[in-house]
Amino acid sequence: MSSRFRLRFLLQEFDIGGAEVVIGRSSDCQITIDDPLISRRHASVVRRGEAAFVLDLGSRNGVRVNGRLVKGEQQLQDGDRIRLGTQELVFSVVGRQASAVRQTGYMRICQGCGTPYPEGAPSCPHCGAPTLSDEDTMTGEIPEPRRGWTFQLLSEVIERALSSGRAVEAERLMRRAAKETDERLAAGDRLEAEHVTQIAGFALRLAKLVGSAEWAGWALALHRQQSMLLDDGVLDRLEELDLGALPSLRPLLGSYLAWYRAESQAGRLPVGPKKTSESARLLRMERLGGPAD
Repeated sequence: MSSRFRLRFLLQEFDIGGAEVVIGRSSDCQITIDDPLISRRHASVVRRGEAAFVLDLGSRNGVRVNGRLVKGEQQLQDGDRIRLGTQELVFSVVGRQASAVRQTGYMRICQGCGTPYPEGAPSCPHCGAPTLSDEDTMTGEIPEPRRGWTFQLLSEVIERALSSGRAVEAERLMRRAAKETDERLAAGDRLEAEHVTQIAGFALRLAKLVGSAEWAGWALALHRQQSMLLDDGVLDRLEELDLGALPSLRPLLGSYLAWYRAESQAGRLPVGPKKTSESARLLRMERLGGPAD
């Protein structure tokens, strides 16, 4: 009984059905990963009989298997971790009998941007292009809920773009992440608090980088939609902004504070155990949202 080979990237698994699977940034690749540290055609996984090998296709940043740099090609074993840039895929060997009991799904290849995304979405979560009936699909498996996949894919890339001061790239990626977040809220989903804190932190760092109140306002609106008080880490980012250069931000802060007080007094907000911490955070925002000196 021959085995089947798969690659897992984040929440998605891809069958290696043919002789070769090419991985890279290009839309020509079978697995496309939108990461500036990955070359357009970075690596390939090749099947030869009952064995599979990973090959470096002359990438800029190399290929590592279990932390060791690949020179030329290397045979893969079940559980091997393949690292391309800062992204990691896991190789697995699955027997036919074992694979029959697992839920199988599909990844579509967007004809607008060439990026894979889960089948069933009405539009590409990366570029917004509508799903077309004749788009290519990739066999795969969905071991966990599909929501949030795009943000998980983008978060490391956004972090690197912000850290290196690449404002245009950071804003492009944040608009994609914000679009997915807004769509989830419109669908009635409630986000995890950690997700809200992380993406709000990115938004405030971007506001500082580009010198615009737009992203700070979006972060405040996100917390309001989720009935959340800004945590200390988000407030730290907010205090780093030059409010004198962003005059439209003070009214937004004042509106958020007025809303939070009203909701809290009406008992419509979750009451947490750390009331002292809440009072301190409200005081920090009051100082920020007060009249300019």
